Amino acid sequence: MTSNAAGTIETAPENAAFAFVQELAAGLSRKEIELPSFPDVAIRVRRVLADEDVSAKDVVRVVGSEPALAARIMQMANSAALGHVGKPIADLRAAITRIGFNLVRSAAISFAMGQVRRAENLKSLGGSLQSHWEHSSLVAAFSHVVARRLTKVNADTALLAGLLHGVGKLYILTQAVRHPALFNDQAAYFEVERDWHVSIAKALLETWQIPEDIVAAIEGHEDTTREHDGPPDLTDVLTVGALLATFHAYPETLELNLQGVRACERMRLDRKALETLVSESEKDVASLRQMLGL
Repeated sequence: MTSNAAGTIETAPENAAFAFVQELAAGLSRKEIELPSFPDVAIRVRRVLADEDVSAKDVVRVVGSEPALAARIMQMANSAALGHVGKPIADLRAAITRIGFNLVRSAAISFAMGQVRRAENLKSLGGSLQSHWEHSSLVAAFSHVVARRLTKVNADTALLAGLLHGVGKLYILTQAVRHPALFNDQAAYFEVERDWHVSIAKALLETWQIPEDIVAAIEGHEDTTREHDGPPDLTDVLTVGALLATFHAYPETLELNLQGVRACERMRLDRKALETLVSESEKDVASLRQMLGL
């Protein structure tokens, strides 16, 4: 194994996956998991919102330091997609008060993803980063719709969970670019992603001090046979939102792909209900994605 001047790890193809997994494991053990090119303002928003007693004034001070993020929050506060109608809000503090801290987190994450996509050192990942963001915004939008229409789960929390659900895969993508042998071997790459993205996501989100219910939902949403007592919860919402994001464009296979998914059964989503949900939420999903900056 050698390293060139650009920092790329040159590894024989048969050893690429092993070398990369060792790197991931070492980062986890040292708790050195952080997205590259993540803007400072997003980190400061994360830190200020980790304080349960934080005031709107403190959040305004941090958000107001980045005009593009402040504009995104103003857009959210006046968005019909979130049910905000009436006289438009023109004051940042009033906007933050209206949308709440979860949507401030969502605005900061969507802003940060835009910055990561444009980072010079990740230019070679342009198409992959864009695809990741498009899918994450779609999961977020469907999760918001599912929570609002079918459950008592907070829809804004579901939106944030959807945005963050693939953060482990995003981290792996940004690190794998330094391992071209692995990056060019799709089968090996997806095997590493499958086995490691949940652990990476959990470590990253705990470092960011994301609420525990969101971390738990992201950790458990891929388990389609998951059982629990009571009404549909945030994990169920994220499970259904992610599946709809993947299969909504293929209505002929939608029921088949969601068959046996316990979260769907808890929401009583049969074929007719699924088709109605997808059809009636089309405009809402498009508006939510636009609001997130897609």
